[in-house]
Amino acid sequence: MLDTLAKNGGMLGAFAVVTTALISLTYLGTEDRIEQQQRARLITILNEVVPAALYDNQLYADCTLISADALGSDRNHRVYRAREQNQPVALALQTTAPDGYSGDIELVVGVDASMTVLGVRTLEHQETPGLGDKIELAVSDWIRTFSGKTYREEEKQAWQVKKDGGQFDQFTGATITPRAVVGAVRRTLDYVADNRTVLFEQPANCSETE
Repeated sequence: MLDTLAKNGGMLGAFAVVTTALISLTYLGTEDRIEQQQRARLITILNEVVPAALYDNQLYADCTLISADALGSDRNHRVYRAREQNQPVALALQTTAPDGYSGDIELVVGVDASMTVLGVRTLEHQETPGLGDKIELAVSDWIRTFSGKTYREEEKQAWQVKKDGGQFDQFTGATITPRAVVGAVRRTLDYVADNRTVLFEQPANCSETE
């Protein structure tokens, strides 16, 4: 009986080793592809929030890492700088809404030199399908309502959902998600208004380990 138990234990151990090895090989085989897909999606989003016609530099490469409470968390966020003939034109900032209904909402905000929003897009979220997921462009055009609006500090009160006295629609049956997104965009724009020159002067260091 002991021989049988030892044999079965050995078989289970071998099965576990083989399974772990297969999972590891699968991960290694798909890791590069996943990173390429994520990078391609990010580049697409950057082109949506900062139109390529506005700049002549390599937007994806002209990137600096910033840690600021205004961007929603204490981790590094990427800031992409658009320039034309080496002159500052626009910024695309990765920012976080930490107060979504189901957790963090990751966003990209594009803003030009006049503090006019060029576009906002959702990168990642866990909001409720059919309610909070209207922050996705594939589900709703709501995220486009930021485009073309100019941020002025004296008009900060307008950068809220209508339920709170602002200019942005909330969703039927879901106020928390749009409130979180509008708040994150407002804080990001406020940060840009105070730090725009510094952001363009920072070294390009996004290739470094975050």
